[in-house]
Amino acid sequence: MILTLTINPAVDRTISVDRLVFEDRAYILSRSDAAGGRGINASRVLHSFGAKTLAIVTSGGPNGKRYEKLLTKWSFPINVVPIQHDIRVNLTITDRQGLTIKLNEQGPLITSEELGRVEKAVEGALESASWLMLCGSIPPGVSPDFYTKLIHKARERNVKTLLDTDGDALLHGVEAGPTVVTPNQPEAERLLNRALITRAHFMEAAVRIKAMGAESVLLSLGSRGVVAIDENQLLEALPPRIEAVSPLGAGDALAAAFVWAVNKKKEFADCVRWGVAAGTASAKLPGVEFPNVEQTKEVYKSVEIRKVR
Repeated sequence: MILTLTINPAVDRTISVDRLVFEDRAYILSRSDAAGGRGINASRVLHSFGAKTLAIVTSGGPNGKRYEKLLTKWSFPINVVPIQHDIRVNLTITDRQGLTIKLNEQGPLITSEELGRVEKAVEGALESASWLMLCGSIPPGVSPDFYTKLIHKARERNVKTLLDTDGDALLHGVEAGPTVVTPNQPEAERLLNRALITRAHFMEAAVRIKAMGAESVLLSLGSRGVVAIDENQLLEALPPRIEAVSPLGAGDALAAAFVWAVNKKKEFADCVRWGVAAGTASAKLPGVEFPNVEQTKEVYKSVEIRKVR
């Protein structure tokens, strides 16, 4: 079973407009709400790939009630840990040309008692898990070493870990030695405190992040693919050119497909290839939609793997 944790979920509100132009009006074409969060998105992909998954999420307040209602459309098991304060609403505005603006709230206050219930839920599920995916930001006031503690608990039970977060939580989490960490370019730039511009920069960044403690690194570069490193090799995976409809959730699809492939005992390079294929296939779909195995397999055929060393 692949366990995902979303400690800072959101009602993801997506608004499509005719065009985004500064200092001029735009007309709304459509609006939709979805139960969001990187962990929930990862579980959606895993479930569509036929993997067994359990998603642990927090939920509270009026937004939480809306969120839990939206969750009922998914048929995989979800463990909701109740909290007192209202969860967030994240706003994404996108136009017909593909320009996208994301506005995310920081998230609710979570008490130490509520945080303890989250830890207890994760610990209980680890007994039957092969992977723990720690996905997304942590709310304000939660210690940046929260994911670190869960990585240690997973290791004690021989459960592999994927870390997909940002900021201080990423810094502390990487140093805890997760099985794989999956930063995108902006997250890696913040982690390393430097701009990443050239191909050489990307290679160096992957090597440096691994040296910080992660067993392997998937540095996601959007349409430029992924630079990946494990104990044996440094490689890049190049996706085919596509007409991207919505990049939202592509990184979540990448992380989930990579873990799915590892669970299938595939080689590291092939796991990276599956991840890039899923992220690319996701970008071809509207809104926050995710590909199934067949849609991903079509893209997989065109993903190029280049071994750097």
